[in-house]
Amino acid sequence: MKTSINDLSFLSSSVIAVPPLCRNNDYSINVEENRKLIKYLEIGGVRTLLYGGNANLYNIAISEYSELLEMLQLECGDQTLVIPSVGPFFGNITDQATILKGSSFPTVMILPTLFPAKPEGVARAVRCFVERSGIKAVLYIKDESYIPPQIVSELVHDGIISWIKYAIVREETSKDDYLKELLNLVDPKMVVSGIGEQPAIIHLRDFGISGFTSGCVCIAPSKSMQMLAAIKANDFESAESIRASFETLENLRNEHGPIPVLHHAVALADIAQTGAHLPLMSDLDEELIDPIKEASLELFEFNLD
Repeated sequence: MKTSINDLSFLSSSVIAVPPLCRNNDYSINVEENRKLIKYLEIGGVRTLLYGGNANLYNIAISEYSELLEMLQLECGDQTLVIPSVGPFFGNITDQATILKGSSFPTVMILPTLFPAKPEGVARAVRCFVERSGIKAVLYIKDESYIPPQIVSELVHDGIISWIKYAIVREETSKDDYLKELLNLVDPKMVVSGIGEQPAIIHLRDFGISGFTSGCVCIAPSKSMQMLAAIKANDFESAESIRASFETLENLRNEHGPIPVLHHAVALADIAQTGAHLPLMSDLDEELIDPIKEASLELFEFNLD
């Protein structure tokens, strides 16, 4: 596992994969299947892994957290940056900060929640995490009411924030006053698009942010990396062609839940057996499995081209 970040170039050098966490049927962590998924991503060229929402770390037990961290450190290659998450609630954040203190993880993401939360309280929680852990935080913005750009800029100015995952969904990605205001206050190089391949071209080309996170990169890592390279080379026609191939599976995720659909998709494509959903999540209805399998295998085959 890569244990240092010298600059922000890693945000644009690799798609930031947000994988599911493979578990056994008794909900314990399945090390072997997680290893398969990690190696598959690494073979596809991915060098940054972010374990957060898709890994359902919202519901992880504090008693299990050290085991997760140990597994991630041991199973990732020397050049792979791994970013775990904490939260979303303050008790979890502080307990996990204590566990992380003195660890080799150079940055950690704080999972967002809107209830019960207020922007000033969110900022204080972020500060408390950094003070207690000694690790800069990744700020994950999914909703305008979570934290305003001005407070974000104060956290950045005070050296609290490592980078920002921006994931507010818009009907028209190009129309985003919040993002424009944010980028007027903070360096665009520290912001990444956090909603997969679909809005990535507009976010990177038109707003000038650095890179993008993806869940479906777990199915087609080579193609997602090619898309990032095409955007960076201003070859937007090629990038758009690749993006379109992710659309079917992404639409299923949007319709039926990004976490459970990806969890099923990785297993149905036979990349790794993701196992049981950790509650409060659960399996999707049986009639959805065939469409997810079809979309997953189509994307998996596309990755082989």
